[in-house]
Amino acid sequence: MCDTRSHDTKFATGCKLYLANERKMTDIGIGIIGGGYMGKAHAVAMSAVGAVFNTGLRPRLEMICAQSEASAERYRQAYGFDRSTTEWRRLVEDPKVEAIIIASPQSTHRAMAEMAFAQRKPVFCEKPLGATLEDSRAMVAAAEQAGVANMTGFNYIRAPASRFARDLIEEGAIGDVTFFRGEHTEDFLADPDSPATWRTSGASNGTMGDLAPHMINAALALIGPMASLIAEIETVHKHRPGGAVTNDDHAQIMCRFMSGSMGQMYFSRIATGRKMGYAYEISGTKGAIRFDQEDQNALWLYQMQGPERTRGFTKILTGPEHPDYAPFCQGPGHGTGYQDQIIIEARDFLLAIETGEAVWPTFKDGLEVNRVIAAATASNQNKSWQNVSDF
Repeated sequence: MCDTRSHDTKFATGCKLYLANERKMTDIGIGIIGGGYMGKAHAVAMSAVGAVFNTGLRPRLEMICAQSEASAERYRQAYGFDRSTTEWRRLVEDPKVEAIIIASPQSTHRAMAEMAFAQRKPVFCEKPLGATLEDSRAMVAAAEQAGVANMTGFNYIRAPASRFARDLIEEGAIGDVTFFRGEHTEDFLADPDSPATWRTSGASNGTMGDLAPHMINAALALIGPMASLIAEIETVHKHRPGGAVTNDDHAQIMCRFMSGSMGQMYFSRIATGRKMGYAYEISGTKGAIRFDQEDQNALWLYQMQGPERTRGFTKILTGPEHPDYAPFCQGPGHGTGYQDQIIIEARDFLLAIETGEAVWPTFKDGLEVNRVIAAATASNQNKSWQNVSDF
């Protein structure tokens, strides 16, 4: 049976969502706003998703939008789009563009999404959903009014190992969860002599806007809604060559989930030596789980079974028996990668469009992450615990 679990919406799996022999394939015109890092990832995913998952909807790369005519045309040729533009409104309004992916800076998300929903076109928006909590609320309202498919881009939680971790928790393999510790740590700004860039300006480009949303999303997906928290947010390197730093370098949160579990999270872009430190540890009354994205094809599981002298964490290598692995590779331990997570997102987005059923994480789920960030920001300012429900 397909996995229909999540807090409010379906968390898709590859088990029986697309059966080519039972469904006529139909093409769908895709428009992507932004052709850089994530724009390329989504273009590649939309090109590959039909072959990987045998989807009922087959993407047609219709139009890509970038800031300059030269870059837009370069992306068009490189990624295989039919057309390019420098005007995102033109892309949104084009009748051949039937679904839209927003992969542009956070400050642009709201206007783009609202216009797309006014055209009743499905929207996939990269995280964080909005640059502010107000933006995110407005985007959710627009999505609900339009009544079309909408998703927020949180790719890391889609790794087969993390999907398996969620299954184990739901099945009670580690008993009742008592504690969650998560981090998203990288070191791309660990060197204080690295120059000031767009990343060092504006709250939405800081660690709380860039890295924190991924691990907060993971905590909500694995443990459930957050009740309260206290946070510290800090800029360590206040000046860099070329200018002042106006956003945060690292932050920590101590929290209590609505389930009663305790939690702690740390986010950093100055964590020396960490390249993709998206990692978590989950303790339960009957066992524990460990995961680290730098070794994303393995999950460590401890269960309180058998004699004490033979107990210990078991390293489980992902394979075809784990969620969303088999469509990519038939060999256990051969592994999946970052781009595969984006392809899984593409599958989920197409599924939501095709069936008309919400697939996690929707804009509403993206809003929940923004609420936690807003509570953390207020906690840092007021030096006090905050209830997430107040935001």
